[in-house]
Amino acid sequence: MKVQAVRFRTGRFKWFRNCSSVAAMKLVQLETFLWVATLGSFRKVAERLNTTQPAISSRIAALEDTLGGKLFERGPRTVTLTALGQSMVPYAEKIIYMTDRMRAQAGRAGETEGVLRLGVSETIVHTWLPAFLRQVHDRYPGLDVDLTVDVSPQLQGDLLAQRLDLALLLGPVPAPEVATLPLATYPLVWLAGPALEIGAPATVEELARHRILTFSRNTRVHAELRDRLRRVDGPPARISASASLSAIRRLAVDGIGIAVLPRVTVEEELRQGRLRELDCDWRPSDFAYSAAYPTTPFRPLLEHLAGLAVRTAKEAVQ
Repeated sequence: MKVQAVRFRTGRFKWFRNCSSVAAMKLVQLETFLWVATLGSFRKVAERLNTTQPAISSRIAALEDTLGGKLFERGPRTVTLTALGQSMVPYAEKIIYMTDRMRAQAGRAGETEGVLRLGVSETIVHTWLPAFLRQVHDRYPGLDVDLTVDVSPQLQGDLLAQRLDLALLLGPVPAPEVATLPLATYPLVWLAGPALEIGAPATVEELARHRILTFSRNTRVHAELRDRLRRVDGPPARISASASLSAIRRLAVDGIGIAVLPRVTVEEELRQGRLRELDCDWRPSDFAYSAAYPTTPFRPLLEHLAGLAVRTAKEAVQ
């Protein structure tokens, strides 16, 4: 299941209302310059910044005129940095960083506007995502959030392809161009509805006689279950995979099979007796979640939001 482009409107106002239009335009030029350096395409940058390709070309041309030299070599499909362009990247990043610090010192950090493309694993949707979005709204009322809910492997791919700005997903992202902060760890447990009579403690061999309900085939938990269950004597275990945590939970409540889910996502069902946790001699590895964001182009906002996600996750488990 994939839920994409759910936008949360939080208000709008101008970013640099106390700055001259010239100064604001120069900062926009620098931000555009870093985007072109990262994506290597005026068209892709125009799509990313929700503007036109001529507008991107105009910003770069104005910046080149100010600096007195070419920043990019234009090819038929891509653009690449010139020697001057390469030398300007750290300066542009430093100016944006210092502007962010100045705005924070002046108490105007919340005046950021734009769109945040946020990718989230469904486990977080069912735990502390609402609290995180409320804090984003309170701190950055000019920021819109486009929310994508998907499995972590897909979120990681979208992050590396610059289709997401920030991802709250399973595990770190092993890429040098991505920063990763640990969020929270949740144990996975075996779960069954009242209709299934299973003794305690149970072995994996006993549980394998029932249908196993778990996450999609391209997830780590599915791989761990498959590898462990194939060593069980007898016929092959039946593993039913789904990208929807809600669907897995409902099927387990209805007695269709035994589910493997993070315990934090079924607290209500456990309290109400609609599910019970099974004592087994083996279970898959805990889910360890991270906040990940691209480090290029440099965007201080992503660092702030990742830190906010870390604090929100910690508050949720206290």
